[in-house]
Amino acid sequence: MAVSRILLYYTFAPVADPEAVRLWQRALCEGLGLRGRIIVSPHGINGTVGGEVGALKQYAKGTREHPAFANLEFKWSDGGAEDFPRLSVKAREEIVAFGAAGEVRVDAGGVVGGGEHLSPEGVHRLVEERGDDVVFFDGRNAFEARIGRFRDAVVPEVETTRDFVAALDSGRYDHLKSQPVVTYCTGGVRCEVLSALMRNRGFEEVYQLDGGIVRYGEAYGDAGLWEGSLYVFDQRMHLEFTHQALTIGHCERCEAPARSFVNCAEGSCRRLVLLCPDCSAPDAVCPAGCAAAA
Repeated sequence: MAVSRILLYYTFAPVADPEAVRLWQRALCEGLGLRGRIIVSPHGINGTVGGEVGALKQYAKGTREHPAFANLEFKWSDGGAEDFPRLSVKAREEIVAFGAAGEVRVDAGGVVGGGEHLSPEGVHRLVEERGDDVVFFDGRNAFEARIGRFRDAVVPEVETTRDFVAALDSGRYDHLKSQPVVTYCTGGVRCEVLSALMRNRGFEEVYQLDGGIVRYGEAYGDAGLWEGSLYVFDQRMHLEFTHQALTIGHCERCEAPARSFVNCAEGSCRRLVLLCPDCSAPDAVCPAGCAAAA
C-alpha cells in the first residue's frame, strides 16, 4: 500500500523569474499527483505539499535541480495529499506577506541582516546561560498561539502577518530591545523576515529558532519548553508531538479545554472558532455573535 506524507520547505534566495518558476512548479506537482500550497517570489520559495512518498522524493530531487534551490532542506510530516483541497501555486512579491518587500534584502546566503539561527539544543543552552532574560517572541498570527506556544512567550496581538510591522513600530515592544529575543514560528520561514525587521528597528540581540516549532518538536516533543498543540494550515488544523501534549486552549462557548478550530458556519463570517468536542458541530457559529467577534 502506498504511503503518503507531507513535505514542508522554504528557502530565501534570489529568483530572477518567479512566474517561470511558478509554471515549472505547477507542472512538476501535477505530474506527480501532489497537492498543497507553494508561493514563489523574487525572495525565494515557500511550500507545503502532500502526496505519496515516492512522488515527494521525486519532487524534492527535481526542485533542487533549480540553481537557486540546490540547498533546499525539506521537513517531513504526517499527512498526505488529502489534507489539501487542491494544488495552489502562486507568484507573489513576498514568500511571507509582511508587506515589507522593499525592506527585505536577499542574497545567495538568504535574508540579509536576519537573526542568528539557533538549533533547538542551542535555544536550551541560551536559556540555561541567560535564564529569565531570554524572551520567546511568537512570529505567528495570534490565534495560532491560543492552542500552543513556548512557555511565557510574548504573543503580539496580530491578526495577519502584515500587522507585525505596525506592532513593532508602535513601540509596544521597545522594552525588549536590549534583551535576548528568540523568534519562532511554525517552520521558520516567517521568522527569517521577522528577525530582520526587528534588527532593523534596533533590537540588539535577535535569534530565530532554526526549523521552527516543527524541528523543536522533533527534538524535544512535549518534554521541553513548548506547550500545547501546533496549528497547521491544512485540513488537519493542528498536530501534537506526543500523546503527552497539554491542551492549553479554551472553548469559546463553554471554556472547556480545546485544541480544534472550526470555521464559523455563518457564510459572511468564516472566522476560526476554538471549540471543544462537545460544542463543535458543522453548523457552529461564533458564540458571541459574528459582529461582536469581528
